[in-house]
Amino acid sequence: MANPQLPAFKDFIQNLRLAFADAKGDTEAAMNRAKDLLQDLINDDSILAHSKTWPSTEGHKNLLLHEDTDYNFVINAVVRTIDRQRGIHDHAHAWTAYGIVDGTEELARYRRTDDGLVEGHAVVECESKTIGTRGAVDLVPPFGIHAENGGKERSVAIIIRSERLVGKVLQGRFKPDTNTTYRGHGPDQVPFEINALD
Repeated sequence: MANPQLPAFKDFIQNLRLAFADAKGDTEAAMNRAKDLLQDLINDDSILAHSKTWPSTEGHKNLLLHEDTDYNFVINAVVRTIDRQRGIHDHAHAWTAYGIVDGTEELARYRRTDDGLVEGHAVVECESKTIGTRGAVDLVPPFGIHAENGGKERSVAIIIRSERLVGKVLQGRFKPDTNTTYRGHGPDQVPFEINALD
């Protein structure tokens, strides 16, 4: 028989569901509340301890921790190896909250400076780069162009997406060295349970 869900994670899901219910369809409001809830979760010592056992997500994967059938939000996790570089991308029309559980990552934001009229062409420039450590949460709005890059040690992050995109919606990919863009599929979803440790 499987262990019960880790209490901190179980409470987190319940509070997220309440946030989406209270928002009554206002996704931005729900995700602003979700950002605060995520910050509490990633500062919980039981989550940090549990994350030490999580498998690597190298090879364009995310751990799928929860997909809500009532409110459609998705909770993922990524486990990055040292110096792992992530391409510049967006998450289409979805909101995304990205919270660092362990390690250090570079969180970069970009803006598009061309008019978007030429298919496959995009000029993007970096607006900001910050070093995120445990407890940092980045809330990315729809079509926000960004990247997360690994640091000098293994890093772990938990992600809340306002809805599942993988298998449904193509997302933007940007290559500033060639000023090109294309739409691509999101990471493969690997089901993973956050159960209480023995």
